[in-house]
Amino acid sequence: MAQTDYYELLGVQKGASEDELKKAYRKKAIQYHPDKNPGDKQAEENFKKVSEAYEVLKDPQKRAAYDRYGHAAFQQAGGAGPRGPGGAGGGFHDPFDIFREVFGAGGRGGMGGGGGGGIFDEFFGGGGGGGTDRDGSDLRYDLEITLEEAAKGAEKEITFRRAVSCERCDGTGAEPGSKKVTCPTCRGAGQVRRSGGIITFTQVCPTCGGSGQKIEKACTACHGEGRAPKTTKLTVRIPAGVDTGSRLRSAGNGEAGLAGGQAGDLYIVLQVKEHELFERHGDDLFCEIPIKFTLATLGGSIEVPTLFGKGSLKIPAGTQSGTTFRLRGKGMPSLRSRTQGDQLVRVHVEVPQSLTSEQKKILEEFAKVSGDADHPTSQSWFDKAKKFF
Repeated sequence: MAQTDYYELLGVQKGASEDELKKAYRKKAIQYHPDKNPGDKQAEENFKKVSEAYEVLKDPQKRAAYDRYGHAAFQQAGGAGPRGPGGAGGGFHDPFDIFREVFGAGGRGGMGGGGGGGIFDEFFGGGGGGGTDRDGSDLRYDLEITLEEAAKGAEKEITFRRAVSCERCDGTGAEPGSKKVTCPTCRGAGQVRRSGGIITFTQVCPTCGGSGQKIEKACTACHGEGRAPKTTKLTVRIPAGVDTGSRLRSAGNGEAGLAGGQAGDLYIVLQVKEHELFERHGDDLFCEIPIKFTLATLGGSIEVPTLFGKGSLKIPAGTQSGTTFRLRGKGMPSLRSRTQGDQLVRVHVEVPQSLTSEQKKILEEFAKVSGDADHPTSQSWFDKAKKFF
């Protein structure tokens, strides 16, 4: 019967590199592994075939012989099965030996047995008996704060629900007065053996989850889980300089672990509310304020609001609308250094909308003295604009 080409089995070209061969074998081995295809005889056969193909092609001498003579290079006289290294007898390795070699798992004796789970734990839930501790999950809490709190720092009390170690059973999952007994399914081994045709392998016991023990009577409060939901209050210290998206970590305040596993962490994700006066640009703050046209013309000083109290801003005579001034050190503190940003103030000159007869008379006199009555716009701008008319 014709045999499938080894390169075709792995899905690689004839000139494939060692890394390409290993990558292809990893993919095929996971696809056809008996644990992924329980009871599937064809998958089991494919698993053996791709393992055989990889064993030949990973060895330079075997690969050279295969490239020259094909499958005939490994046939014994009389049509016997494949031969081992060097050509005479011995046969190929157990497919699981090749699998462990590529995936870096330890020991023989079945899936995850002997030398520890390694890649078997990751893909097939293997691993030795005697321990099912599992760390608790991390939690997220979204907290909204004001810009003032972000600038100065604050303490906030938050309330949230999380799974904590059950107080009734102290996290064991067993009803007080009850005890743990040897698991009747695996008899304390934490693993059970399973046959997949000619291959026998082990897996975590489905009854005890690998611990080797079974609770005699489950806790009535947590129903044997060892954890129960509880409302928790926590005071959170917010450092000055945080921004939207900043995360604060509270170690151990996530979900409680199982069977002695460590508790997860709580992550507080901050959202800074929009401010009615200030916009934030990095560590700088930006605001706009109106000033009277007399102040813009004659100059002077005004008080401006900051997040840290009042500030004084000097307005030079002749200030134009839209001019931006900088107040040093009145912005946001930096989280990564001891520096502080600035506050940028853009002024808008207010034009009075209604005048008394006396104010109007004075302004008319001013316009006459300054020549505004004859030249409504500046002469330089008017000269530039002539070419458009």
